[in-house]
Amino acid sequence: MMPPELQPRSFRPYISSSISAPSFSSSNNASSSYSADQDPNPNRNFNSNLASPSSSSRSLKSSRFSPSSFAHNTRLAIALVPCAAFLLDLGGTPVVATLTLGLMIAYIIDSLNFKSGAFFGVWFSLLAAQIAFFFSAPLYYSFNSLPLSVLAAFLCAETNFLIGVWASLQFKWIQIENPSIVLALERLLFACVPFAASSIFTWATISAVGMNNASYYLMAFNCVFYWVFAIPRVSSFKTKQEVKYHGGEVPDDNLILGPLESCLHTLNLLFFPLIFHMASHYSVMFSSAASVSDLLLLFFIPFLFQLYASTRGALWWVTKNAYQLRSIQLVNGAIALVVVVICLEIRVVFRSFGRYIQVPPPFNYPLVTTTMLGGAAGAGSYALGMISDAFSSLAFTSLAVVVGAAGAIVVGFPILFIPLPSVAGFCLARFFTKKSLPSYFAFFVLGSLMVMWFVLHNFWDLNIWLAGMSLKSFCKLIVADVVLAIAVPGLALLPSTLHFLTEVGLIGHALLLCHIENRFFSYSSIYYYGLDDDVMYPSYMVILTTLIGFALVRRLSADHRIGPKAVWILTCLYSSKLAMLFITSKSVVWVSAVLLLAISPPLLLYRDKLRTTLKMKAWQGYAHAAVVALSVWFCRETIFEALQWWNGRPPSDGLLLGFCILLTGSACIPIVALHFSHVMSAKRCIVLVVATGLLFILMQPPIPLSWTYRSDVIKAARQSADDISIYGFMASKPTWPSWLLILAILLTLAAVTSIIPIKYIVELRAFYSIAMGIALGVYISAEFFLQAAVLHALIIVTMVSASVFVVFTHFPSASSTKLLPWVFALLVALFPVTYLLEGQVRIKSFLGDNEFGGIGDEDRKLTTLLAVEGARTSLLGLYAAIFMLIALEIKYELASLIREKTLERSAVRHNQSGQSNSAGFPSRMRFMQQRRATAVPNFTIKRMAAEGAWMPAVGNVATVMCFVICLILNVNLTGGSNQAIFFLAPVLLLLNQDSDFVAGFGDKQRYFPVTLAISVYLVLTTLYSIWEDVWHGNAGWGIEIGGPGWFFAVKNLALLILTFPSHILFNQFVWSYTKQTDSTPLLTLPLNLPSIIITDLIKIRVLGLLGIIYSLAQYIISRQQYISGLKYI
Repeated sequence: MMPPELQPRSFRPYISSSISAPSFSSSNNASSSYSADQDPNPNRNFNSNLASPSSSSRSLKSSRFSPSSFAHNTRLAIALVPCAAFLLDLGGTPVVATLTLGLMIAYIIDSLNFKSGAFFGVWFSLLAAQIAFFFSAPLYYSFNSLPLSVLAAFLCAETNFLIGVWASLQFKWIQIENPSIVLALERLLFACVPFAASSIFTWATISAVGMNNASYYLMAFNCVFYWVFAIPRVSSFKTKQEVKYHGGEVPDDNLILGPLESCLHTLNLLFFPLIFHMASHYSVMFSSAASVSDLLLLFFIPFLFQLYASTRGALWWVTKNAYQLRSIQLVNGAIALVVVVICLEIRVVFRSFGRYIQVPPPFNYPLVTTTMLGGAAGAGSYALGMISDAFSSLAFTSLAVVVGAAGAIVVGFPILFIPLPSVAGFCLARFFTKKSLPSYFAFFVLGSLMVMWFVLHNFWDLNIWLAGMSLKSFCKLIVADVVLAIAVPGLALLPSTLHFLTEVGLIGHALLLCHIENRFFSYSSIYYYGLDDDVMYPSYMVILTTLIGFALVRRLSADHRIGPKAVWILTCLYSSKLAMLFITSKSVVWVSAVLLLAISPPLLLYRDKLRTTLKMKAWQGYAHAAVVALSVWFCRETIFEALQWWNGRPPSDGLLLGFCILLTGSACIPIVALHFSHVMSAKRCIVLVVATGLLFILMQPPIPLSWTYRSDVIKAARQSADDISIYGFMASKPTWPSWLLILAILLTLAAVTSIIPIKYIVELRAFYSIAMGIALGVYISAEFFLQAAVLHALIIVTMVSASVFVVFTHFPSASSTKLLPWVFALLVALFPVTYLLEGQVRIKSFLGDNEFGGIGDEDRKLTTLLAVEGARTSLLGLYAAIFMLIALEIKYELASLIREKTLERSAVRHNQSGQSNSAGFPSRMRFMQQRRATAVPNFTIKRMAAEGAWMPAVGNVATVMCFVICLILNVNLTGGSNQAIFFLAPVLLLLNQDSDFVAGFGDKQRYFPVTLAISVYLVLTTLYSIWEDVWHGNAGWGIEIGGPGWFFAVKNLALLILTFPSHILFNQFVWSYTKQTDSTPLLTLPLNLPSIIITDLIKIRVLGLLGIIYSLAQYIISRQQYISGLKYI
């Protein structure tokens, strides 16, 4: 029957005009607004409602929409997220790159509060990804059929469109501005997603496991998505007032799907798998009884599912009369059940399990039919609630007795003991009808005996070794597991004081199931009289038993049959089975179980009866962290095997230790996040531990032998000689400097997280900065300049100076502002000295060696020159990074200073207005004052402004030097790439307002250096290219083979000059932001077209494109300023 809230209403209540305006609900689920608080007098003001039907209809129409978060995101995520993942995998790297770039742009636009731009950015991203998909996905090669390829392409495009529709529903402004469109999009999603999702899921499954049984896969996915989407759901965008009607009944207008969509879903459920099977098996679909059974099963199994779904309102569009619906369910269900049982006998029972049927034909057919049909009829009638009176109970009991006897005869149970299964069926029926525990335990005893007899009769005498053990041992395990499974339902109904028996039974059953599946899955060989044949336990069985286990645990926990500790253990055991699907280690199940048991208590154990999280005590947190560390140490061999499988070779000690540290830190994150989120020291320790693990993984430092654990597995993996035979002997490089880099990074994190209190102690600050500089200097010297020992002192002094400057700029002391300019001057002076000395040292060393003569002087000279150039390039990169860091630090400090001075002025004005500091002073200002007072003791803003006036000039010098060095590196490494300037020019955003060097430069002109640098760089490099081509062309090859001449130079120079107006106008506009006439940038725009079309140089073409972009941007910005001014007026 339909649920009460979906029953038809006899009348529609009056909705007052006070709710005619849309109400902005804070609830995320429209169905949660169902309430028993209806109007006690629904006919109140009914006459007035009739007197003004037009206004009432308008009120009703306007009250049917309420902007809120989309409540059905979970349902759509179940269907569309796997589809999106499959399409991304099918499209490959081009689709992923296109979509990532587009979504990044859309996110940036959204962060700028340009909502419509973000909306169109998402859609354009999906459109571009779809175009890339059409060119990159191998659809035609996969299907070898043009029609199928076209259908697959349309299916992918439809799925992509549905993903875009789903994304559109996440924009609140669309809900507010276009409520009718949002309702239509919601209906479109629920109407179309089941068709696309079931097809994509079936496609992915066929790609993984093959075409066999593809129709049944489609049938299963159709049933799943029919249940998720076709069951009547209330729209997410209905107001609370609209669903608070008389009796709590939902009108048809409030449902997402209408009768037409529901009918189409039903037709798809019933006929699409059948049509798919007929199309793929048309040549053999009537060749045998099993083929005909497939046709009938593919129709009647979904038909049975449809009838069961009708108990949840799935057939509301057919009839809402309870009697008619009940008749449809019973009559059609009985017919479908008979057909399904007979087809399963033909298709499955006699075909796959015929060896276990001990009754000869023709008597086996009626006995098997009686057993299966009787069992299915009894289960269906009990599930539909038809066992409600004495007569139905008697019929149900008699049917159970007959089914038990017939089933025992079929499997060959001794005739003398046939009453035992009949008694077992009687006890089971009595348990279901009377809830009699003694009856169930009698059934448990008899059923266990019959299972033992069946196993002994069929398998005990077979001499087979299966998965590394004899079949007899497996029989014992399987019998024990089945017995525990039979006992659990009865144990679950015991009084609450005996629920621990249920927990013990479930945990024992889960342990046996994990052990059996681990043996079946990890040991894939069966041995029978010396014959070896590969047998694989299917992966879907592991997934299926895991899902059934999760569902059972959830249901028993919801019914309070098991406690939280049992839920914790069972969840970890069932989850650990999934690890065997990814890692081939034979102990991975138990290792995963230990890790999950150590990691999950903060998530699963510390909850009360109201499902709220309880906080750990401090000693409990330390205990759980210690248990996590011990469990990771226990699992080190499995981690080693996993890393070896991933890398293809044994991991180093540093990599193994890094993964262990990272796993320990990551496992402790739930402890800190859920239970110690208020303890800053715990968060800082977690950050340091995780960072240490990542650094060990990336750097892989040499580990002393005393720190390593060499088990037999690790020793056996590292004693192989394959590495030498494949890769040969490789020259070893000193790896001890990596410890210095790890130390420097950890010291930085410790200082940032205030574990080292350098913020408050000047002496500690000085010691920290010097230690950081020495560590980084020694690392850089040993890693990149090992042969130039003279430079080590200069590099170490450079790094110490840079470290001192950055640290004391961020945390200034009383005298640091006077000394830091000299430290920066020392850095600037060290740059040319170090750069020139590097080459001189190597050349002198080379000349000294040549005094004794030798062979291959030219080769050694070339090698020395290359080494000098490489070392100098490394030095340029080092100094560019140092100057960039200094410029960033000064920019940050100046911005913080300006912000604090602004807050101080506003506080002064606030105090002068007559309000007290304690009552009216904003909390943010008080916080900033407290922060300034604690962070920089005895150092005021005024003193910083007076003594730190050098900071803008130093920052500008550092920015310019960094930019110049990067340009030199661009020339040395790429030969002067055109694209590099677009990445290097933003460095000039770090320039500061400085009256000494650049007068009039302020925050308003911050983009002027960027645009000017791009234009000037491209113009100068273009002039150089023209000169170089003409000069070399006239020098020799140009005359002989017709190289570039003066016509080439004049033409390209003229085209270059045509691009100047747009660049000049835009740079003037970026400097002053003075509005010009709208026609000025548009008039200069056509001048760039010849430069794009006619030129021979790519740089001039880039300048022309930039000119067009500059003109359009100037026009749009000016227009926007004009419109904003009109709005302000």
